[in-house]
Amino acid sequence: MSSRGPLGSTRLIAAAASPRLDRFLAEHADDLSRSAAARLIKSHLVRVNGQPADPADRVAAGDVVEFEIPEAYVTEASAESIPLDVIYEDEDIGVINKPVGMVVHPAPGHYTGTLVHALLGRGGSWSGTGGAARPGIVHRLDKGTSGLIVVARNDASHRKLSAQLKDRTLSRTYLAIVRGRVKDDAGELEGPIGRHPKERKRMAVVSGGRFARTRYQVVERRSGHTLLRCDLDTGRTHQIRVHLAALGYPVAGDVEYGGGEPGLSRPMLHAWRLRLRHPRTGAELSFEAPPPSDFAEFLEALK
Repeated sequence: MSSRGPLGSTRLIAAAASPRLDRFLAEHADDLSRSAAARLIKSHLVRVNGQPADPADRVAAGDVVEFEIPEAYVTEASAESIPLDVIYEDEDIGVINKPVGMVVHPAPGHYTGTLVHALLGRGGSWSGTGGAARPGIVHRLDKGTSGLIVVARNDASHRKLSAQLKDRTLSRTYLAIVRGRVKDDAGELEGPIGRHPKERKRMAVVSGGRFARTRYQVVERRSGHTLLRCDLDTGRTHQIRVHLAALGYPVAGDVEYGGGEPGLSRPMLHAWRLRLRHPRTGAELSFEAPPPSDFAEFLEALK
């Protein structure tokens, strides 16, 4: 379990023991490699149960691990003039249809051209709750995933949208084309998700990971593939991709999780529908965005 503190500060509670602190951080902290974790520890920026730690320290179940990333390490994005498909916008929120290939916020290797840069290019204020590198960002979509994402213009909207994510009144429905003919017409997938024990950039269903649940329903079966509608009850990194791969039906085109397909350069996963309560008025809002052309063409070719 993790929580955010002040800018750059994160608190983790270990669900299981780990032989080394730097390994624990690499497996459970977003975008933090083992070497980067070791540097933070050696810089006295990591504490275990309130005490300064060493990279080789062991972590026991229930330990509270806190770490800080200095503000100087945080990339502050600048405004860029990047066209966006804006589905809805007012003084509190925006709903964007994110294109394939766009990264949501600055990260190592992605210092320009992100959704954050595009939002800043639209002008006006954006929520700072997520930190200097993530103005307006309430939740994320993977680079290769297309579809709907909601952003916050102010901190009050950010807090209320985050609360809706937590209590699942903000619902996100995806369309996924998977390899194989899914047998059951509907199902519920549960499995704790954490960093892959050997490949840091991948996630996996692992003991000690964070609770995750995905519900799916078959829309159509075609030529060795299945079109699914997936609803998230939690929002873990790569959740749908990891759960479907663990079930034996990886998302088509998802090389990272065993779904590689000739001619596909990204996973066939699209954030299709978004439902939420407006953070100021409380009005129920619902948005849908059709899949992009590569998704639709691949599905059509399976007939």
